[in-house]
Amino acid sequence: MRLTPRSRATAGAAAVLVAAGLLAGCTAAQEGPSMDRADTVLRGGFIWTVDAEDSVQEAIVIRDGLIVYVGDDEGAEPYIGEGTEVVELDGRMVMPGIQDGHTHSIGGGGNLAGCSLTYDPLTVAEFQARIQECLDDMADEPSDVALSVRGWYRQAMQPAGTDADRGVLDALGADRPIIVNSTDGHSAVVNSVALAAAGITAATPDQDGGHIARDAAGEPTGILEDGAIDAVRTLLPAPTEEDTRASAAAALEAFAAQGVVAFMDQIAGAGTAQAYASLHEDGELTARVHLSPDVDMAAAATDPEAAVADVVDYRDTWTRAEEGAAPGISVTSVGEIFIDGVTQAPAQTASMLAPYLVEGPDGAWAPGTSAGPEPYYTADQFAAVAGALLKEGIAAQPHAIGDRGVREILDAYEAVRADVDSDLPLLIGHAENVDPADWPRFAELNVQPVMGLQWAKPSFDSIEGTKDRLGPERFARSEPIGSLTDAGAAVALGSDWPVDRLDEWLAMQVAVTRENPDGGEAYTGRLGEERGLTVAEAIRVLTLNGAAAMLADDVTGSLETGKYADLIVIDQNITEIDPSRIVDTEVLLTMVGGRVVHGGI
Repeated sequence: MRLTPRSRATAGAAAVLVAAGLLAGCTAAQEGPSMDRADTVLRGGFIWTVDAEDSVQEAIVIRDGLIVYVGDDEGAEPYIGEGTEVVELDGRMVMPGIQDGHTHSIGGGGNLAGCSLTYDPLTVAEFQARIQECLDDMADEPSDVALSVRGWYRQAMQPAGTDADRGVLDALGADRPIIVNSTDGHSAVVNSVALAAAGITAATPDQDGGHIARDAAGEPTGILEDGAIDAVRTLLPAPTEEDTRASAAAALEAFAAQGVVAFMDQIAGAGTAQAYASLHEDGELTARVHLSPDVDMAAAATDPEAAVADVVDYRDTWTRAEEGAAPGISVTSVGEIFIDGVTQAPAQTASMLAPYLVEGPDGAWAPGTSAGPEPYYTADQFAAVAGALLKEGIAAQPHAIGDRGVREILDAYEAVRADVDSDLPLLIGHAENVDPADWPRFAELNVQPVMGLQWAKPSFDSIEGTKDRLGPERFARSEPIGSLTDAGAAVALGSDWPVDRLDEWLAMQVAVTRENPDGGEAYTGRLGEERGLTVAEAIRVLTLNGAAAMLADDVTGSLETGKYADLIVIDQNITEIDPSRIVDTEVLLTMVGGRVVHGGI
């Protein structure tokens, strides 16, 4: 029988009662011949369960959106009755759906329309030509309407070392503000019209958590880093509720096509929450939504309890219970609180324990004078906020990329663990550079690194952007996914979409191979000296570990009785193929709570 998307989930109130019994160990498989018929039976497959043994089974049985049996085909037969959909897998692989622990989904959905440079490596002339096309499309709009450009892969501009500034944009002759946002979210380049409209001059001071790049005369170059971008973002019209809902719907569609069944949305404001709440109300959520709102660190520095109270109010306002097995909305973390920036030149705003290297006149690289900025918040400041959050059952997910930034957070978490009696995991987003002395602290403190696996490969940003500037020892241990796993850390996937393209299968492949499948002659071989994960480890990182980071591994993330039927069917067995082919995986079907939300067999 063909299985295709249905208009609504089959889960209902009875599923809660079923789940309670199953989670207590009374499974339908133990009930014998009196068992009720199933809604759906998938059989004849290669079902990778991600249970404690990574067992492989043949069949899976679903009732009211819950898994009531996983085992061999013969054991599934008694569940088949009138009205049961029986899906013949014909040996296809089934695995838990992907759990993405770090996204910016509204931006990702919005990037699917509008003006985007689509992450492409561009020369200055190509950069200008693409932006001019967008300006031409806006010809009929008033000149005070700003052009917002997304998808600028700053580190990939050609030739290597090329950058853009306000002069590059001013040459286009536009009389409207132009704001070009880098893919990493940490920098933007704007034209002189935008600088003037935002009131940014040579006399404008840097603010905490932001930087205005200046030329030798002290004039703004047009490059704005981190918090300094906020001044020009005010020039953009606020998106309407309809705009935000459309972006959320587009994001859900993209997630479903990738096999994502749950995701955590970083810096999720009220507009984002309202969009997903509206989709939930209309029965159109196709993934489990975990909102991670921002916290006002400036206010928290003096009154952490008050800042946390705002987060609790947000949680109380926007949580939507999962009805049966149908997806809902939860708030289990805050993020992403920026402790530092990025390692890549020309920004180099990640906070490091030792200085970045600089190239001398003889071409040799030696330590310079800058180790990046001080962490934006001290360990004591962050611990006060993280501890107050944890007392409310909420974890923080700070952005920490440099090894000093990561250590600052671990020091803060050590103080939190000493002060707060809680076994909930704490989180660190990215953790791209970690000093080896800090590797075991993740497991010791029950801290999960939520990492962009796809960046563990040779590319523009890792080679031209960081290799020489980090030096051999730090570069060798960049993106320490394997070392953290070996140290007992439950690494989770955090794609950071749309900072990078949404390609979860590339992320999995890179975690295994540490190679760039699109690197060509320029980016061959492996990144650094870190080991790659096994395929089994990588699957767990993308599934159960991600569910744990979102405090949902008791109900999703693996294919076991009593859990939600959150699963995907894919077109190739990734445990048997050459790992270099994982990126070619096609998701044939995505199911959330027993409801097909993408594809069909």
